Amino acid sequence: MAEWHNMDMSVWQGRRDPEDGELALRWHDKVQPWQEAQSGQANATPGVALVGFACDEGVRRNKGRVGAAAAAEAIRKMLANSAWHLSQPVYDSGDLHCDDGDLDAAHGRLAERVARLLDEGHFPLVLGGGHEVAFGSWSGLNRHLLQQAGGKGRVGIINLDAHFDLRMKQEQASSGTPFFQIAEQCATQGTPFHYACLGVAETANTQALFARAEALGVWHVLDEAMTQANLPELFNGLDAFIARCDHLYLTIDLDVLPGTVMPGVSAPAARGVELAVIEPLIAHIRASGKLRLADLAEYNPSLDQDNRSARVAARLVHQLTK
Repeated sequence: MAEWHNMDMSVWQGRRDPEDGELALRWHDKVQPWQEAQSGQANATPGVALVGFACDEGVRRNKGRVGAAAAAEAIRKMLANSAWHLSQPVYDSGDLHCDDGDLDAAHGRLAERVARLLDEGHFPLVLGGGHEVAFGSWSGLNRHLLQQAGGKGRVGIINLDAHFDLRMKQEQASSGTPFFQIAEQCATQGTPFHYACLGVAETANTQALFARAEALGVWHVLDEAMTQANLPELFNGLDAFIARCDHLYLTIDLDVLPGTVMPGVSAPAARGVELAVIEPLIAHIRASGKLRLADLAEYNPSLDQDNRSARVAARLVHQLTK
């Protein structure tokens, strides 16, 4: 069954420079264990809440190379020694493990945790895991909004990804189905489906997927158009998309990056989108003030080379939280 494992805080360790005082702190000096607020007790100071999704059942079902279940711990280890530049606290809420293949249960448990963190005023940052994490992450935000705001507020999903992940769910969900699942859920509850997929590789998506994206009104940008020269146009497109939304969920499939930069994924990109484009997009999305939730997906430590991918993933966590 899908079970939460309390975080072993011993992973948060690294270099110390006491001679430089309080300005020489690193993440391992500052990250605190998350403790669920009890009824009648005040919540901890709102901050960033890390959530590990130790699952790649969806990757296995999608015929990908498994190993992303180990990503959260590997990213934490790389983050631990990163220099601290944040002005808000960071909490670690542990890992959700899906050892029995029950992905539906894992999605439900993840949604519960994300919703609870949002209820407490935190910014949940989920560390996947395969991109099946997206349905659980979104479901948590959806649950929070239904409970706190009666379902009011339009949610926009921004996916930085080489793949639409709009495969139709037939017998089972997978890492290729999350946004189709979200579209179905939105239709069921009568809420709009606002989805943007930036970095799409034409060679990695069939004509059927492009047709489905068009039918669902998905705004997409091909990887070849995701360049530094095109940043002003990309910002304009983002602004138009964001204007239609009250809340944003940002999900980053790390295979959107070039395979030379991000080798540690199931499907390394032949072209990809450079960090010099991804990072300004993240900053632009954060500057909107509407970002409520983010996740990283598909990092596979077993396929990494000299921890290159882990370093990039840790840098993106820094960009999402600074």
